[in-house]
Amino acid sequence: MKGNVAENQSSLYEQIGGEPAMSAAVELFYRKVLSDERISRFFEDVDMERQAAKQKAFLTMVCGGPSAYSGKDMRKGHAHLVKQGLNDTHFNAVAEHLGATLTELGVPTPLVEQVLKIAESARADVLNR
Repeated sequence: MKGNVAENQSSLYEQIGGEPAMSAAVELFYRKVLSDERISRFFEDVDMERQAAKQKAFLTMVCGGPSAYSGKDMRKGHAHLVKQGLNDTHFNAVAEHLGATLTELGVPTPLVEQVLKIAESARADVLNR
């Protein structure tokens, strides 16, 4: 049915600013992550250009944008990191940087909270619980 409320609401992806906002967010996010001694070791042997592209595709997908994400699921993608000691403290640091990044880029607080809620919903899978 045309004109209903759901059709008139834009996705979280669009509300944040679409592709340009996702690109800016991922770039700033990884600058923060890589300069954080609590978590930077998990990225030492990672192709960061490839990682950033995967992160952008994943964030786009979970925020309701056009999805091109074809990476591993969260559990498989992070299993090797859990073996290296990835835990709640590290997850919290990543979430902190994600929230700070979006806030720094001028994303309204209610939208930042929505993104962080989505991130939180992945905690069990990321930490292989």
